[in-house]
Amino acid sequence: MSRQRKVALVGNPNAGKSALFNALTGARQKIANYPGVTVERKAGRLLLPSGEPVELTDLPGAYSLSPTSPDEEVTSKVIYGKFPGEAVPDVIVIVLDASNLEQHLVFAQELIALGKPTLIALNMIDLAERDGLIIDPSALESALGVPVIPTVAVRRRGLVELGEAIAAAETRPSAARAHLTMPERRFEAHAMASAAILSETAKHRLHSKLDRVLLDPWLGPVILFGLLFVMFQAVFAWATPFADALQAVVNWLIAGVQDVIPPSLLRNFLTDGVLAGVGSVVVFLPQIVILFAFILVLEASGYMARAAFLMDRLMAYIGLSGRSFIPLLSSFACAVPGIMSTRAIADPKDRLTTILIAPMMTCSARLPVYTVIIAAFIPNRPVAGFIGLQGLVMFVLYIVGIISAMGVAMLMRSSITKGEASGFIMELPKYQMPNARDLALGLVQRAWIFLRRAGTIIFTVAVVLWLVLNFPRAEPGQNQVDASIGGHIANGIAVVIEPIGFNRDIALALIPAMAAREVAVSALATSYAVGESDDAKRDVALGERLKSHWTLPTALAFLAWFVFAPQCMSTIAVTRRETNGWKWPAFMLAYLFGLAYVFAGITYWTAVALGL
Repeated sequence: MSRQRKVALVGNPNAGKSALFNALTGARQKIANYPGVTVERKAGRLLLPSGEPVELTDLPGAYSLSPTSPDEEVTSKVIYGKFPGEAVPDVIVIVLDASNLEQHLVFAQELIALGKPTLIALNMIDLAERDGLIIDPSALESALGVPVIPTVAVRRRGLVELGEAIAAAETRPSAARAHLTMPERRFEAHAMASAAILSETAKHRLHSKLDRVLLDPWLGPVILFGLLFVMFQAVFAWATPFADALQAVVNWLIAGVQDVIPPSLLRNFLTDGVLAGVGSVVVFLPQIVILFAFILVLEASGYMARAAFLMDRLMAYIGLSGRSFIPLLSSFACAVPGIMSTRAIADPKDRLTTILIAPMMTCSARLPVYTVIIAAFIPNRPVAGFIGLQGLVMFVLYIVGIISAMGVAMLMRSSITKGEASGFIMELPKYQMPNARDLALGLVQRAWIFLRRAGTIIFTVAVVLWLVLNFPRAEPGQNQVDASIGGHIANGIAVVIEPIGFNRDIALALIPAMAAREVAVSALATSYAVGESDDAKRDVALGERLKSHWTLPTALAFLAWFVFAPQCMSTIAVTRRETNGWKWPAFMLAYLFGLAYVFAGITYWTAVALGL
């Protein structure tokens, strides 16, 4: 009895291989994992037009036969016949996405150069036509030297023709293609795609022109950092009226409680512990919403993936790849999902390095801290006639965090996580107008998450801090903070942080801020409210209080501290989980607090020396 022939479906991720596999095999398929790896193995029986059954295998998506991930490693070993228990495919069916032809032709050339019986399934040809692309399969066939069959898997179009081509594949002479380097294959892919595309709409040409500009190695990064600059200018310029309105509401609530409840611990608890503590953070909701609005628009428009592509070159200089960019970008919202998304990084040293520097990305929890300090100490005046100084300082803080993270990563990749940068290839999504409904839903969800934190973590910390600052009660004429448990604890910590310009008030804020960075604002508001004996001054905005208690060098040092300090228990917890132990979280805490102390000190003494 003759051996059943084996056919392998190969291609880039998102080429429609699985849809084609399902259409060809129907219910005649088995799904399991490859032995020894958690990579899905899909195999099924395909009946050729002659009635001959063949074994069809849907190999994991890959960009190259030089693997950079477990999926690519399985595909490479199966193609080369090096995977235990897997027979070498007799026929290779390369599945191409017709709407993303140039990118998919790069891998196709590498596969055809192996000299095995090969054919092309030009899949999703209907989507290409919908996007305005008219493709000539015969031009591709002539350029590649293998049969090209147009298919639409979900509509079962082209399946009979594909089956006939598979049946005849081993009778055709092997395609004679030279082994090219990656740059050469990219050049050839561009030339073949251009020759095969008979016509395209103005919309598709516009998208191509946009990519030529936005992905330009020199102009692209300038545009990227320009967008980031505009985003941080908007955080101040657009949010101020809404933040002022929320602050007025908080002050109105505090005044209402003072009018209704006579002087007592209960009134102090409601005004100083709850309203001053939680309200001081809630007023920054407009800044949070504006920041996430920009991020969501960039993601939905298709630009965010292009930003990752642009950053790949920079990441290579520090020993990482563009794969690290997405987790680091996610960390601008919150380091927790950013660290969790490093699971997509195959190289363990790349992944560990990315985890360790993710907390240095300026997450949204730092925004209330930065905003209150900048608004209090940096004049709201234009620079060069049109650039807001406050937004410029905010932008600089974000850039300092990025540059510092890159420097630390470079140092780690040359020492404790030493290794070479891995390759990076990714699909670029089509440009599209963001859906207003989806944007609104995303903003509501993120606003709710922020408010929920204010109602749980920040409320709890504010209440606990109020308690430790109000007991034991002060003697007549004595400052309540001086007499309290919290005051005594802060006095002890202040000895350590006084050399970098910090005072007892900051010591009081840093401890509870370990729960979440934005709690520092709540803690400062609570401690100053408790320490204020005059009810008429209790509703003074936090920024005004800071200006009367801090110097400019201290404020700048406080900003420098929060660029580095890992003050977030959730980040530490997820790092322990993702690294399976306390070794690396402990290392993270040590080096980040060390950097925070050193740079806060440098900032403070430099500012003092300059007479600021």
